[in-house]
Amino acid sequence: MKQFLSLFAVVLISTASLFAQTIVGTDPENKNVVLEEFTGIYCGFCPQGHAIAQAIYDAHPEDVVLIAIHTGGYADPNPGHPDFRTDWGSPIAGQSNLAGYPAGTVNRHLFPGWGQNSGGTAMSRNYWTSASNQILAEPSYLNVGAEAIIVSSTRQLAVYVEVYYTGDSPQETNLLNVAVMQNDIYGYQSGGGSNYRHMHMLRHLMTGQWGAEITETTEGSLYSGAFTWEMPEDIRDIDLVMEDLDIGAFVSETHQEVVSGILANITIIESNEYDAAIYNAELPQTLCSDELIPVVTLKNYGTVNLTNLEFTYSINGGEPAVYSWTGNLAQNATEQVELPAYAFIPSDNNFVSINCSQPNGQTDQLPYNDNFSAKIPGSQTFPEHCYFGVQTLGDPQGITWNITDSEGNIVAEGGPYDDNTLQLTELNFPETGCYNLTLNDASGLGLDGGFYVITDESYDPVWMGGDFTYVAKAELAHGMVVEVPELPSAEDITVYPNPVIRSASIEFSLNAKTRVNATLYDVTGRSIMQLYDGEMNNGAQNIHMDVSGISNGIYFVRLRFNDKIITKKVMVAE
Repeated sequence: MKQFLSLFAVVLISTASLFAQTIVGTDPENKNVVLEEFTGIYCGFCPQGHAIAQAIYDAHPEDVVLIAIHTGGYADPNPGHPDFRTDWGSPIAGQSNLAGYPAGTVNRHLFPGWGQNSGGTAMSRNYWTSASNQILAEPSYLNVGAEAIIVSSTRQLAVYVEVYYTGDSPQETNLLNVAVMQNDIYGYQSGGGSNYRHMHMLRHLMTGQWGAEITETTEGSLYSGAFTWEMPEDIRDIDLVMEDLDIGAFVSETHQEVVSGILANITIIESNEYDAAIYNAELPQTLCSDELIPVVTLKNYGTVNLTNLEFTYSINGGEPAVYSWTGNLAQNATEQVELPAYAFIPSDNNFVSINCSQPNGQTDQLPYNDNFSAKIPGSQTFPEHCYFGVQTLGDPQGITWNITDSEGNIVAEGGPYDDNTLQLTELNFPETGCYNLTLNDASGLGLDGGFYVITDESYDPVWMGGDFTYVAKAELAHGMVVEVPELPSAEDITVYPNPVIRSASIEFSLNAKTRVNATLYDVTGRSIMQLYDGEMNNGAQNIHMDVSGISNGIYFVRLRFNDKIITKKVMVAE
C-alpha cells in the first residue's frame, strides 16, 4: 500500500505519526509466507514460476511476500541484455541446494520429499502452492509490523519494523531481514519476450546478507528497529524507480527457517525542512586502546541549511558524551566531524552508539537516520613476527597502508602496488602495546572483492579484515589480552585431513554455549559455501566439510566464535 503526500501535507503530518508505535499486533496469528523465487532471464520455464508465485500472492495479498531473486547461470546476461542480479542472491540460492530453475523456497522451510535435492529447501514450481498453504495454516510465535517512508527529493528510504513475540522462539537470537523489491521492470525474458514485465525483483537487503540480530526472543518481547538507505538512481544500469518498490520484512530463526513476514505500508513524501543524518562513521574494526575518537560523516537532507546540531555518543553503555557542532551545510552536503575522544575500558565486545539531534534547534523530521551503532570486537593478540597481506581485484595503484604505534611511529607500510597478486610484507611488533592499522583505497571500492590479512610466520592467516570503501582501520594488540571469554584459538582447531580429499572434519571444543559460523572462502576472498551457522553447546564439536565438486587449490575456512574470527588454511586435492 503506497500513499503520496505533498510537501504541504508533510508540514501537517509529522514523521512520528507515520511510524506510530505500536504497529504490530499482539494477538497470536498464523504464519505468513515468504516465497523466494530463484529465476533468470534465460530460464524458459521461469515465466510459469512467476505466474504461480503471483497467483499465491493474489489469493492471500495480506499474508504473502514475494521475492524474485535473479541468480545463477540463467541470470548471467549476454551483451545487450539486462543484468538483474544482486550481491545477495547467490548466497541465498547456495544454501537452498537447488538443482534447476525455476526453484523456490517457502519460508526457507524443509518440506520432506518436495525438495529438488535431498535435504534442500528449494522446490520446483509445482510444490509452491501446497507448501504455501501449509505454512499459512501453521501458528506463528511472532508477529511482524512494518512501515516505510520514501523522501523523493533526497531518495531516502526509512523502514521501521516491530516484532512482537506471542510465544517463545526455539532460538535465543533471531534475524530480522528487510528486503527491497521492485515491480514493473521491463526487459528480456526467455519464454516471455523482449519486453517482459518483471515483478517483485530483489534489489537490496537493508539489513545485510542474513539480517539484523534480535536478542530478546521470549513471549512478550517487543523488538523495534529503524533502517535507512539512500537509494541510487540505478543498480547495474537498471533504473531504481521509487514508486515501484515493495518493502518486505521477515524474521528467520537462523539463515534458514523463516518464521513469518509482511509487506510494509509505504508513504512517499517530497522533502523535509529539518533532516540531519549520520551518513557514515569511521571506526576501527577491532579495538585494544582505552579511548576512541569517532569520526562521523554528517549529511544535511533538509531543505534548510544546517548550521548547528547536537551529537551524543557512548561506548559500552558508559556516561554519554555531548558535542555541539556548528557549521553551514546546504541540502545534500556532507562534512566529516571528529568527535572528542571517549575514554572506556575495552573488552571482547564493544558497543558504540552515536546520535545526532536538534538540527538548527528544531525537531528532526526524519529521526530514523539520526543513529549509528556498531559492535566492535576486541583485538586478538598477534605474534611478534607476522606478515600483513593485501590483495585487490581493482586498481592496485590506489592501495596504501601503514601500521603505527601509539606515538604515531610507522612500524610497517606498503603500497601503492603494480599488480593484483597477493602482496605480503613482513611485520614485527617492537614491544607490547596497541598498534593502529590504516588501509586506504583511492578508488573507494574497498579492494573491489579482494581481501587483507595478517598471517603468522608460516603464512597461515590469523586475522582477516572486513569490508570498507575508502578507508579501513583496526587496532592490533601485541602482548596484550583483550578477549574475556575462553574461546578457541587457532591452535585449538584441527582440520583433518588436510590436504582435503572430498571431505574433512573441523574439530574444536567450547567452554560455553557459543554462536558459531564457519564459511569456506577461496584465495580471492569469495565465499564458496557456508559450512555451519548457529549456536553450539559446550564440549567437543565437529563440523563436516564436503568439498566434492570444488576445484583443487588453496582455500580458507573462516570461523567466527561470537565476535572472534579465526581463519584456517586448507588445501583441496583429489
